[in-house]
Amino acid sequence: MLDLKLLSDVAIIGMPNAGKSTLLSLISAAHPRIAAYPFTTLEPVLGVVEMGYRTFVVAEIPGLIEGAHAGAGLGQEFLRHAERARVYIHLLDGSRLDPLRDLDMIDAELRQFQADVAGKPQVVAVNKLDLPEVQARASELREALAGREIAGHLISAAAGIGVGGLLEQVAAELDRLSPAAGSAAEPPVIAPRPLSQRFEVAVVNGVCTVRGQRVEAFAEMMPLEAEEGRQEFWRRLGRWGVVNAIRRAGAKRGERVRIGQVEVEWPG
Repeated sequence: MLDLKLLSDVAIIGMPNAGKSTLLSLISAAHPRIAAYPFTTLEPVLGVVEMGYRTFVVAEIPGLIEGAHAGAGLGQEFLRHAERARVYIHLLDGSRLDPLRDLDMIDAELRQFQADVAGKPQVVAVNKLDLPEVQARASELREALAGREIAGHLISAAAGIGVGGLLEQVAAELDRLSPAAGSAAEPPVIAPRPLSQRFEVAVVNGVCTVRGQRVEAFAEMMPLEAEEGRQEFWRRLGRWGVVNAIRRAGAKRGERVRIGQVEVEWPG
């Protein structure tokens, strides 16, 4: 199996539910799926940003979690798409308890995945300034960024606040880079897919059990405690043929299905 890495000038990276889809839909004509729960975006989405006479391609990279460099939550698959970007927009969720801790975690994952990836220019933005609780701590967030000597932006992708300045810095970073350093015009890189799409379903000790690299990693990353997360989980497994295989194995509605280390109720 071969994997085509996406090519983009800019990649939007960050934790799940940081607002990456909302930002991409604001700055481009792309229409990613947007919802108020983590892992709404499960595949990279491309958009084209137009700023006067110039354009650049932006890719939204699905949310990264701790352990992504080692494959947690399909992390390696997501990071491989980020490899080809020239500049990163590192989007932080301002409503989180410690957004800068999230920044450090993602940066650590980039370093452990590949040194070249971690060394690319980043434009940091703290999102969700439209929320009252984020507005109330805006000064604290600015001071925290300044204390790290980070020229960050406080924005609201939902309300369009501060996004113009963010894009201006992104464009300036692109201008400073040599086109030879990598751009969307370069030929694609073909590489082996890190996670196998193969799976098997069997009944083990009376429990319907699913094994497979991709489906197990997917189960780890999804917020199965939320109804929306469970619905998206089963929709995706339906597309992969796993749902039909579970049915053929004889699973009954309400029974537990084990996928790797995760157990979930079979909806029938």
